[in-house]
Amino acid sequence: MRIFPKSAFGQTVFLVGALLLINQVVSYVAVSFYVVKPTIEQVNIMLAKQVKTVFIGVNDGIEVNEAVSKRFFEETGIELLTQREAYINGLGQAREYSMLSNIMSEQLNGSARVRISQTNPLVYWIEPPQAPGYWVRVPLSGFTEANIEFLTFYLTSIGFLSVLGGWLFARHLNRPLKALQEAAIKVSKGDFSTNVAEQGSTEMVEVTKAFNQMSRSIAALEQDRRLLMAGVSHDLRTPLTRIRLATEMMSADEDYLRDGIIHDIEDMNAIIDQFIEYLRHHDKGDYQHEDLNALVEEVVHAEQQHGRQQGRKITCELNPSLPNVPLSNVAIKRVLTNMIENAIRYSDGDIDVSTHYCLRKTHVCVSVKDRGPGIPESELEKVFAPFTQGDQARGSEGSGLGLAIIKRIVTMHNGRVELRNRAEGGLCATIYLPIKTPA
Repeated sequence: MRIFPKSAFGQTVFLVGALLLINQVVSYVAVSFYVVKPTIEQVNIMLAKQVKTVFIGVNDGIEVNEAVSKRFFEETGIELLTQREAYINGLGQAREYSMLSNIMSEQLNGSARVRISQTNPLVYWIEPPQAPGYWVRVPLSGFTEANIEFLTFYLTSIGFLSVLGGWLFARHLNRPLKALQEAAIKVSKGDFSTNVAEQGSTEMVEVTKAFNQMSRSIAALEQDRRLLMAGVSHDLRTPLTRIRLATEMMSADEDYLRDGIIHDIEDMNAIIDQFIEYLRHHDKGDYQHEDLNALVEEVVHAEQQHGRQQGRKITCELNPSLPNVPLSNVAIKRVLTNMIENAIRYSDGDIDVSTHYCLRKTHVCVSVKDRGPGIPESELEKVFAPFTQGDQARGSEGSGLGLAIIKRIVTMHNGRVELRNRAEGGLCATIYLPIKTPA
């Protein structure tokens, strides 16, 4: 399982949290060894001296009686109890500390035992070597649990505020990166209208300036390319029109030659149209919620009217429960037309067109299935590149822009295109369009 996050935001918060945890542990250890431990040892030594004052001049031990206990209590305010009395007063719940016992033994010149009861107030139990079997009970009213609770609350609050501060700091640092990412996605889809605000650290501002300059340069280059293609297509159509007019005036005995020229002219015009369509940018502001089934029926009807299927049957299987989806009517019609024309061009049998949901019902799909030779698996991704027509088994007609146009338009709609060979033979081309408009 991966613990270290991948994102810069997560890494920053993780780093701040880790440093804070290390700081808390080091602080706890330092306080324990250099504050708490010396304090407890000092208290232990002071209590040892108090016990020692009672047994001044006694080397071999004394017999403890009620008078001695009363005198001890009067002198120090501390009780001296028998073993039985000590257990009645809570000795059995006390924990023995060997380190404190050793210190007490050194101070009292004999084997002493020290126990501490974690009660309120804290109770210190000492078995002095001068009175074996008797326990000195020392209540320490200055040590209360309230102080521990306050320390715990303080450390917890500091930890929470530090993590919160680290989270806010990381969010502030990563906000420009998020804006830059969103702008880069838009640029990759042909939208150059976004200008990223120059904010954040000095390095982030410099990166944003470079990105904005790059975006403007790409936009200018794209505009020049469109103007160039529009000019070339216009200049090509003019002589093609004149050739078409001249061909129409050819004599009747040259019909075979005229038909061939007219067919070539129509092919050239279709290629020019595909070039222009590939370069066209479809603005998302033009998207409307449309009935995908109606678009499919309209395109299929148009293909049947034009007679391009040459007597072959185009069947439609439409899912009536599909919702309206945000799309560009003209652009998606071009996609459907290219899909059906590819199926007609590269196959001989009937063609099936269907609409349906994807598995998670986040996208609606349109599939076009043919009964042609298909495409080798190694070529399925390559055929989306411009001027690529796939395997020679599918022929070499057209400009090689059909699938490139489909992928470009569907990508602008935040969808995807999928090609797969059918087990029974032929190719299935499917487009996926999101039901909801992406943010």
